[in-house]
Amino acid sequence: MDGDDETSGPMIDEIYANGGGDDGDQRSRRAIMSGDQLDVEAYAALYSGRTKIMRLIFIADKMNNAATQLEALRMAYDEIKKGENTQLFREVVQKIDGRLGANYGMDTAWCDAVDRRAEQKKEKLENELNAYRTNLIKESIRMGYNDFGDFYYAHGQLGEAFKSYVRTRDYCTTSKHIIHMCMSAILVSIEMGQFPHVTSYVSKAEQALDVHDAVIVAKLRCAAGLANLEAKKYKLAARKFLETGPELASHYNDVIAPQDVATYGGLCALATFDRVELKSKVIDNSNFRNFLELVPEVRELINDFYSSHYASCLEYLGNLKANLLLDIHLYDHVETLYDQIRHKALIQYTHPFVSVDLNMMANAFKTTVAGLEKELEALITDNQIQARIDSHNKILYARHADQRNATFQRVLETGREFDRDVRSMLLRSNLIKHEYNLRALRKL
Repeated sequence: MDGDDETSGPMIDEIYANGGGDDGDQRSRRAIMSGDQLDVEAYAALYSGRTKIMRLIFIADKMNNAATQLEALRMAYDEIKKGENTQLFREVVQKIDGRLGANYGMDTAWCDAVDRRAEQKKEKLENELNAYRTNLIKESIRMGYNDFGDFYYAHGQLGEAFKSYVRTRDYCTTSKHIIHMCMSAILVSIEMGQFPHVTSYVSKAEQALDVHDAVIVAKLRCAAGLANLEAKKYKLAARKFLETGPELASHYNDVIAPQDVATYGGLCALATFDRVELKSKVIDNSNFRNFLELVPEVRELINDFYSSHYASCLEYLGNLKANLLLDIHLYDHVETLYDQIRHKALIQYTHPFVSVDLNMMANAFKTTVAGLEKELEALITDNQIQARIDSHNKILYARHADQRNATFQRVLETGREFDRDVRSMLLRSNLIKHEYNLRALRKL
């Protein structure tokens, strides 16, 4: 490699040390706990409510390991029986298909009892709501619709739950009522996958906030982050997760865990932020550091990326990938985010140098020279790297702009601007001297 300046030498040594395979003091050999098989029980303990069940079912659907799959289904079965969602119960029993023995089979008596109680409760709620509407008591009507929303949500009828929560809006009399309505609508919308609704109700809730409630603000940031993540607006998603305050704690575990905030925010930031933003908004962000401490692997890979330890960073990503693909919100975005992070690493690696040895670069990125060439060709074609490849000698040459010519062009442009400004000043002084404006006014 030929460096642009005297600092290239140490940087070359740094990259050799990072890319080499036999260094005794390799940073990339640190233990990576998240690379192990997912601990389903510990993972499920981070969540509560419906999202806990849906995440367990998602893991069971995506997991190839039969033992882990059955463990997830067993936990989902047990969790469902604590609630009243018989439809979801039947689905899980069908997925288990008798593989867990008689204790985890179809419990018809339980389903019938729950459905019977549900009918009675629904009839009671309808009678109460009709009485409230007859008496025109706004607060009671609001509470009646809210109870209906809770009832439908508990029984898995998300569409009806959403309608009931939204109907309370006409009977809200305080900002607290509006925020409660918005948070309920956001929760159901996330479960239904209707993320445009999430964005809309986050905005409504933010407008209604008249007293700063740190927990509510943190929840709204998380909801907005999930909506942007689903819309593949990764930079906006990163900003929202980074703005989430540590007050969130476990207050929103029916939607998201603090560990998820670190993972989603960290990966989205790596994929979209430049080095300056990564340093100021992620690494030096004291609030977000609290979340990163919960997921040391994400913290280390961000630090490695910023420090140009790409081999170590990519190893962390590789070890995390299997578990990230089991995340219900991140699953569809892992490949895209990983590609963007890798492309950024390739761009940053080549940026300081006039020429790069592809054999050495392939070693640093743990890939073949042929594979690296294809990646670099794609980046050069997209105009993300200004360079050309010498395929025979396996060297990448940077196309740096002609600094001498660029300097002359700037000088000439400055001269033209100066000439234009002087002429304008002379014209103005002559107009004032001959009282041109005054004469024009007098004629009028």
